[in-house]
Amino acid sequence: MSLLHEYHDVLAWNYTKMLGLDPQVAVHKLAMHPSVRPVKQSERRFRPELDPEIEKEVDKLIAANFIRGVKYPSWIANIVPFNKKNGQIWVCIDFHDMNKACPKDDFPLLITELMVEATTGHEALSFMDWSSGYNQIRMDAKDEELTAFRIPKGIFCYKVMPFGLKNTSATYQRAMQHIFDDFLRKRIECYVDDLVVK
Repeated sequence: MSLLHEYHDVLAWNYTKMLGLDPQVAVHKLAMHPSVRPVKQSERRFRPELDPEIEKEVDKLIAANFIRGVKYPSWIANIVPFNKKNGQIWVCIDFHDMNKACPKDDFPLLITELMVEATTGHEALSFMDWSSGYNQIRMDAKDEELTAFRIPKGIFCYKVMPFGLKNTSATYQRAMQHIFDDFLRKRIECYVDDLVVK
C-alpha cells in the first residue's frame, strides 16, 4: 500500500488521465475481407425513457475522447442497451455484421488452467484487472469510421478499441506480450486484461 501511495501520481484516476498505449506498441486493425459489401443495419427503436440514459452513456464516451461524430460512414451498427445489476444502462454495439467480414486473428491466448497452475506455490499473488484496458488501445485511423454506430443523437465511431469487435482479445494479448515480455511466465501471468503478479 505504501508503494501505491508513493507513486499515486502515475496512476490514472479517471478517463481523461488515461493517455492510452503508444501506437507503436499496439493498434487495432480490422483486416476486413476486401470483397465484403458494407452493411448499414436498419435503425432500431428503443423505449423513449431509455433515450436519456443512452445519451448519457454516449456523452461519457465523447468526454473521454473514445468516440467522435462521423458523416457518411459505409458501415453502421446499432446499439444494444443492457441493464446492469445496479440498474444502470450499459451500451453495447452490435458488430456482428462486421465481425463476419473479418478473419480470425489466431494470436495465442493463455489457457486459464495453465495460468492458475503457474501461480500455485508462490508466497504472494497480486491480482490486477486493467481499468478500461481495451479503450487504451487506439483503432487504426483507417478503420475508425468502420466502427460507426447510430443513436438518436447522431452517428459516432470509435477512436479506441471497443468491446464486441472480433480479435480485440488477440490485439490486447499481443500488447501485453510486448509490454511484459521479460516477465511473462516468470513473475507475471497474463490473460488479456487480467494480470497475476507472483
